[in-house]
Amino acid sequence: MATSASSRNTGGVQVKESVYAWEGKDKFGKTVRGELRAAGEAIVTVTLRRQGIMVTKVKKKAYRGGKKVSEKDLTLFTRQLATMMKAGVPLLQSFDIVGKGHANPSVSKLIMELRADIETGTSLNNAFRKYPLYFDPLFCNLVAAGEQAGILEDLLTRLAVYKEKTLAIKGKIKSALMYPCAILAIAFIVTAVIMIWVVPAFKSVFESFGASLPAPTVLVMNMSEFFVDYWLLIFGTVGGSLYFFFQAWRRSLKVQHFMDRLLLKVPVFGPVIRKATIARWTRTLATMFAAGVPLVEALDSVGGAAGNVVYLDATKKIQTEVSTGTSLTTSMVASNVFPNMVTQMVAIGEESGALDAMLGKVADFFEDEVDEAVAALSSLMEPLIMVVLGVLIGGLVIAMYLPIFKLGSVV
Repeated sequence: MATSASSRNTGGVQVKESVYAWEGKDKFGKTVRGELRAAGEAIVTVTLRRQGIMVTKVKKKAYRGGKKVSEKDLTLFTRQLATMMKAGVPLLQSFDIVGKGHANPSVSKLIMELRADIETGTSLNNAFRKYPLYFDPLFCNLVAAGEQAGILEDLLTRLAVYKEKTLAIKGKIKSALMYPCAILAIAFIVTAVIMIWVVPAFKSVFESFGASLPAPTVLVMNMSEFFVDYWLLIFGTVGGSLYFFFQAWRRSLKVQHFMDRLLLKVPVFGPVIRKATIARWTRTLATMFAAGVPLVEALDSVGGAAGNVVYLDATKKIQTEVSTGTSLTTSMVASNVFPNMVTQMVAIGEESGALDAMLGKVADFFEDEVDEAVAALSSLMEPLIMVVLGVLIGGLVIAMYLPIFKLGSVV
């Protein structure tokens, strides 16, 4: 997370900077206020004096702790900034309005640090580049293109649309995957509770029968004994395995590559993930190309934005072939990861000179496909989950009541 203090390298010495709120009077005697990032109060005073401002108050700005800056926060910030610039609000005032009115102190802190940078003469894209944790190269390159071409408000609007659609797709994929995972976790916990506390209560009753027990009941009771004896080991193993797996997925490139390839091949979920990846790929390329970024340079950001190593590797090959004069359509066909419909739409876009529009239509189509697929998955998963839970819980209940039925028949 960005901090209120940053470091600037001056002659090999790291100088710590902070954001200061100041108040003073300009050469006309009018009271003015603002914020400035500097290494100390004295530097703030000197800097403002050079601008003709007589400083009356300087205070280091402190921020309350808040939640971390999420992708949703950054998407909302991009949309708000684009809207205000479209309305003709000056850039610094736009940052003031967005930063001071945000509910998350961490976001306010980040925005006011950006404002302080811009106030000292830093370009908008260079200010964003100081925070690579929040603003990726695609974001910064589009802002730079907008500044150079004088169409910053249009590019910010495109960025806002891009981030909103990307965030929506990610949300749909997460919701499709989260539901069955949550149900399976609950089923495991319920089963463990039955095994550890419920089944032993039946066991003490069955021991007084003096008759042989049915095989399913014996199996469940043996499993219950194992759970009672080793429940700490079982929960520790399951929890530890999940923790180390997700840590490896986050940190190990080999595991990430393996999982990216595996997810595309998983039945039912694989096609949904592939459609979402293609939607992000085409949406990113459409946004970059429409901003006037050359195709070869645009492909630099496209592969990483797709979020899957299969498409990242394919994009690198496409970029190499395009840089040597091969058409985008031919390169995409050779990569063998895009459906025929996508390559045909790209071919039409290249021939008609409307590649960005065609890519946008492809992205719209696959985003709609993801919506329909997620809705169908939700309808399909509910009865499947009910069957799994019914077999699991129902099987345990039947196994424990079989001796009672047998006792009744003997009597």
